[in-house]
Amino acid sequence: MHTTHHCKARQTQRGISPKMVDYVIEHGRSSNDKVVLDINEVDRLLADLDAQRSLLLKIRDKGGVVVVEQGGVAITTYNRQRRNRFRQH
Repeated sequence: MHTTHHCKARQTQRGISPKMVDYVIEHGRSSNDKVVLDINEVDRLLADLDAQRSLLLKIRDKGGVVVVEQGGVAITTYNRQRRNRFRQH
């Protein structure tokens, strides 16, 4: 997003990084000409992130998960196993 000189100066003064601005614009709530990401919304996003991390760790523990699907219908699913995992070279 293009920022004005005024915005860049205020970001520097207030310790707000360009990545923070981008994140607020992407995940915040629009209100007239503002985009707001308040503490309650940050806490909700952090809880969602914690849940996603937990799920990803479970999938990682299985070595990955495969879902076979066709036409939007899940046909089967299985744990992803590394090929030749007992084979040594």
